Amino acid sequence: MLRVAVYNADGEAVGEAELREDIFGIEPNMAVMHQALVRQLANARLGTHKTKSRGEVSGTTHKVWRQKGTGRARHGSRKVNLWRGGGVTHGPRPRSYRQKMPRKMRRLALRSALSVKAADGQIVCVDRLEMDTPRTRAMIDVLGKLGLDASVLILLPERNEGVEKSVRNIPDVRTLRASYLNVRDLLSYDYLLMPLGALEEVERILG
Repeated sequence: MLRVAVYNADGEAVGEAELREDIFGIEPNMAVMHQALVRQLANARLGTHKTKSRGEVSGTTHKVWRQKGTGRARHGSRKVNLWRGGGVTHGPRPRSYRQKMPRKMRRLALRSALSVKAADGQIVCVDRLEMDTPRTRAMIDVLGKLGLDASVLILLPERNEGVEKSVRNIPDVRTLRASYLNVRDLLSYDYLLMPLGALEEVERILG
């Protein structure tokens, strides 16, 4: 079993926590992590981009000038892509970028990302993280005492409005509920801060 120190809000070590090796200690599968990240980014795209073709552009259907005798090129429509205000050739159309991925592969990607964090010493555990009222300054002090001077993803076991609102105005710090854990957020932040309750929730979901 992997062991990490558990700290309190004052940055003092108060014990140790065991991390399951089948979740935090596997050999990372980089290919599956990359596929999961690409899938998540693709699924976030709306796909509502659209341009008008020559059949959708409003305008006259009258022939521009007569076919012969003018010395100019033969044109039959003002809506072609060669003319200003005309349609777009092979332009973007509404489509879905959604990608599918088996559940086992998605969970393997999460385990791989968590194992990378654990191997690099970027997982920090606290006994609990609670705030009765939103206080940004207090949250900054907690992060400072824990030595987290880079971007931080705070994983919460359940909704905690005091903590969530305290983090909103801190750059490069974000809260996320354990049930919504995903590869993109894990790879986007340097440190993962977890109360013991969030650790139990992660092990319940991925175990």
